[in-house]
Amino acid sequence: MPANIKTESGSIVIDNNVLAIIAGVSAMESYGIVGMASKNAADGIFELLKFDNLSKGIKVNTEDGEINIELHVILEYGVRISTVGENIIDRVKFNITNLTGLSVNKIDVLVEGIRLK
Repeated sequence: MPANIKTESGSIVIDNNVLAIIAGVSAMESYGIVGMASKNAADGIFELLKFDNLSKGIKVNTEDGEINIELHVILEYGVRISTVGENIIDRVKFNITNLTGLSVNKIDVLVEGIRLK
């Protein structure tokens, strides 16, 4: 269900795919993240997504003006996972709130892999 913002002049509808792209670009700005991960249904193996397909590694659920986001990420080897995860959450929450005016209820960061340099 897309996000819906009601104004005096009418309504603004923001598709979940737009929110996923904002979240993906925001997450990629964080230090230590290599990219988003997408699960290959046939093999059950996660693959690194290119910048054009970031939204495939992100699930967005919008209900009652609140947004829940699930990010599947691949991190660099040697970074502190908890710190990178917190940075991703903070950056995504800040950008979604500033760009859309909607409140973010929950962001889950699922680390699906580590990439060696």
